[in-house]
Amino acid sequence: MVKIKASKPIAKIKKGDKIKVDGKTYEVDAHYIFQDYKTTKEMIIELFDPKAKEGQGEGQIRYFNDQVEDTIKFFELKNDFVYEEKEVERIEW
Repeated sequence: MVKIKASKPIAKIKKGDKIKVDGKTYEVDAHYIFQDYKTTKEMIIELFDPKAKEGQGEGQIRYFNDQVEDTIKFFELKNDFVYEEKEVERIEW
């Protein structure tokens, strides 16, 4: 299970905020609803590493808004379109 260290509610994360994933700092590009299932929403936070080369250092945090701690996952962009889940220990913002 991923350890979360939050300085504010996840719903308040917005473009320009910084998020650390296992100590690596990313910047938030977008935060939006991916799927609305009526009783819950699957959310995505798009991330990028401002120090990485073009097309590298991109990722996503995905979670369900009513079960953040149990469902939060990190995905890393591989190739140009494919996000692969990456096991991480800690996410903080």
